[in-house]
Amino acid sequence: MASSFSLSQTLLLLVLSAVGSVSAGVDNWLSPQYKWTYQFPLPIPPVKAPSKTIVNPVTGKNILYYEVEIKEFKSQVYPDRGQATLWGYDGISPGPTFMVEKGTETVVRFVNNARLANSVHLHGSFSRAPFDGWAEDITPPGWYKDYYYPNSQAARTLWYHDHAIDHTAENAYYGQAGAYILHDPAEDSLNLPTGYGVYDIPLILSAKQYNSDGTLFSPASETTSLYGDVIHVNGQPWPYLKVEPRKYRFRFLDASISRSFLLYLERDTKTGTKLPFDVIASDAGLLTAPQRVSELYISMAERYEIVVDFASYKGENITLRNARDVGADTDYPDTDKVMKFIVSPTTVNDPSTLPPTLRSVPFPPTRSTVDQHFKFERTNGEWQINGVSFADVNNRVLARPARGTVQVWELENSSGGWTHPIHIHLVDFRVKKRVNGKRAVLPYEAAGLKDVVWLGPGETVTVEAYYAPWDGVYMFHCHNLIHEDHEMMAAFNVSVLEDLGYEETRYLDPMEERWRAKQQVAEAFEDGAVEARVKEMAGYRPYDKVDEVESVLGGYWATTRTRSATTTTTISTTAATSTSFRTSTTTSFKSSSTSSSSTRTSSLSISTKKKA
Repeated sequence: MASSFSLSQTLLLLVLSAVGSVSAGVDNWLSPQYKWTYQFPLPIPPVKAPSKTIVNPVTGKNILYYEVEIKEFKSQVYPDRGQATLWGYDGISPGPTFMVEKGTETVVRFVNNARLANSVHLHGSFSRAPFDGWAEDITPPGWYKDYYYPNSQAARTLWYHDHAIDHTAENAYYGQAGAYILHDPAEDSLNLPTGYGVYDIPLILSAKQYNSDGTLFSPASETTSLYGDVIHVNGQPWPYLKVEPRKYRFRFLDASISRSFLLYLERDTKTGTKLPFDVIASDAGLLTAPQRVSELYISMAERYEIVVDFASYKGENITLRNARDVGADTDYPDTDKVMKFIVSPTTVNDPSTLPPTLRSVPFPPTRSTVDQHFKFERTNGEWQINGVSFADVNNRVLARPARGTVQVWELENSSGGWTHPIHIHLVDFRVKKRVNGKRAVLPYEAAGLKDVVWLGPGETVTVEAYYAPWDGVYMFHCHNLIHEDHEMMAAFNVSVLEDLGYEETRYLDPMEERWRAKQQVAEAFEDGAVEARVKEMAGYRPYDKVDEVESVLGGYWATTRTRSATTTTTISTTAATSTSFRTSTTTSFKSSSTSSSSTRTSSLSISTKKKA
């Protein structure tokens, strides 16, 4: 690891810290002025260990079972003020990092001992609808829910975060976010920098605001955005990291609720010159090839991975900075700074490489027709999509792509000067075109697949996605969490192919009762009960036949070219849109699917309650 600071590095660091704390910005401090910039080390979130390993009764493979408790904890953000009260996964923020190998299924029991209801979304996973974190599928305090994850996609940086209806921003802002890293042998063979927390490091960005006593300012009453004037990396304001003069892999995640970044690196001895680095991965994993750039746009919920080679900067300090005037964000005195890298003067051996090609990205087949056009707008003080809010349960299912088809969606920002990072659940998409904005599709957007795309003011972005492997009802929304909580969210129904001729358990309804949260009782946490529950879930085979499903879907569409793209849906418009906590009644509907050999009908009950 890197050696101690040299005397010149230490003096320069202290001078820059003092100067930076009073640098000019657009607005004055909202929080108390933070005077300890670059004086505390970067924390590394711990790796989450499974509670037990359970053998899948169908496949004979191991399922990793985890328990995560959402609970209160204290954080000393300001050394000279009181502590901030947070609520995080396992009582830390960011939460612990999951490290999972491709092909190993996981069941994660999230136990809510916090003050607000929660719902957990594993962002970047093609989870079945009941395990995807549907906003109204909440877990009240004192309850728990078991989430079943496939982990069968290509290696990527996912993240898990809150998605509870009406207070996602509050839960996420107070600490409910963490990294979930999926590895696979193909990526491991590339010899990229490795070693979690050593040469392969998550950098989870957030921006917050504090009260005069050091407690966290609440976003609960915000209706537009909370940009924050204190930049955190892995939970620490403006940290430093000691590095060796060699290559490092950094996994960026913007976990802010409202702030976007335009990141760049510069030497402290030569400010004004942006240093080159290589972008190697985006939301859905590796790009086709490294993209050499000197700045990186990243908005809320986006993930980008970069390789930085510090070999040419021995004994220097390198600052990671944020540009001014990014999108619609408000600047504050130190929001142009992120963190400091202190490069050791000692030469080291670097066995890692950066290959010229990374992988063949599975882009969806190109389609010229635009299937959907969505306007993200602010009307009469309400955040809406095509004039519809998520509270409008009779109209909020805005798209019904047939399972296994490719669709092209245009996403238009017509909300004035605001920006919107748009997340489409379930799928990875290609960013095809940007118009009416300040930039074209960037090289690191074009060279990979994504699940979030940033819409600048007045901009329209075209994306293309393959709606598979599962059918069911999923969400898409703005990932400015203030906007999301104020209804800029809708749903799409990946419709059932009634004549697919393939037998499988249906997971169409994200509110299906048998997968809902349960009240905490001691017996449910006993070893025998846990093992029985996990085996019961595995017995329905939600994920183990994904390759077979993909093959069947491919064959279906290859041999039925003349079939209408719109097929009979299992969930009717009325039923699909009634999955809501907006009424005090219990709604039931029938879900039927016909295969070549049988007809199955299941009755799904959806418990609902009125919005607070």
